[in-house]
Amino acid sequence: MGYQFTKAEANALFQQWKERYDVYAPMLMKGEGCFSDTDIVRYGQPDTLEDIEWAKKSDYSFKEVLLSINQTLFYFTEDKTIVPNPPKKEILIFLRACDMHALTRLDDVYLKNGFEDIYYRQVREMTHFVLMGCTQSCETGFCVSMGTNKADTYDGYVKLDGETVLMDLPMAELAEGAKAEELAVTPDYVTENFEKVTLPKNLTNECFTDDIWKEFGSRCIACGRCNFACPTCTCYTMQDIFYNDNPKNGERRRVWASCQVDGYTVIAGGYDCRKNQSDRMRFKVLHKISDHEKRFGHTMCVGCGRCEAICPEYISYITLINRLAEKEG
Repeated sequence: MGYQFTKAEANALFQQWKERYDVYAPMLMKGEGCFSDTDIVRYGQPDTLEDIEWAKKSDYSFKEVLLSINQTLFYFTEDKTIVPNPPKKEILIFLRACDMHALTRLDDVYLKNGFEDIYYRQVREMTHFVLMGCTQSCETGFCVSMGTNKADTYDGYVKLDGETVLMDLPMAELAEGAKAEELAVTPDYVTENFEKVTLPKNLTNECFTDDIWKEFGSRCIACGRCNFACPTCTCYTMQDIFYNDNPKNGERRRVWASCQVDGYTVIAGGYDCRKNQSDRMRFKVLHKISDHEKRFGHTMCVGCGRCEAICPEYISYITLINRLAEKEG
């Protein structure tokens, strides 16, 4: 059901949501960027609808709500382990269409990849999603090329339009207490991006030895920022923490990691599966645009363009993909 609210009416409904859910949305965080005088847009808990950043895509994605950067899997003592309790409140996340599609990629990895990750499933089952429409393309996004510019599986849709707020609320719980004019509401979406991407569709074994990987990999400094900003990257490492007062007690943590960082692919015996940045670059790109699709029927990349925007060496993922496609003729 669609509604048209005044800002005051919409914020009153938003406060009801906050009582029922832990609400997360992209917010402009002043002075919290890489340098003390730079800002950043990332996920936080807004007090009002005006606290949400509606105009600009978040620099980091919603995935840090579902997948904690540093997550305790269990606590251990000498004779037992204890799994942490799941969240006490349900969660409501505001996100854009490309990130709604990224959610299906996270589900692929954590729920449909031959096992179900219980930690992800606990949070995922308690989470609902509010779509934020896009009235214009972001600078580095290529969602139209990837077919991720539209999303229709949302639980709610919200748009601030001057002093008016439009909502579409398919989920009945979100519409409880809504007192406003009813009307049809359709989400905004972009039909053209500044950036356009053509995916290679006939990659052969020769692709693995192409000099393009050395060309782009030689500029990579292995910082991992592309992975951390990406809404579909899922690499992590494990840490065992032992308590100082009793070294036989502690906790095991799952911590975000990056396939681009030195040492990530070192296995028992000291063998490194991908020793240089060219190999790591190839692995990441082909996994995003080819390997995941072979298994799940859609590419892992959703065209959000965050990796393009955040790379400190200005390595263009978009250019790399288009050049791979050009090599096919």
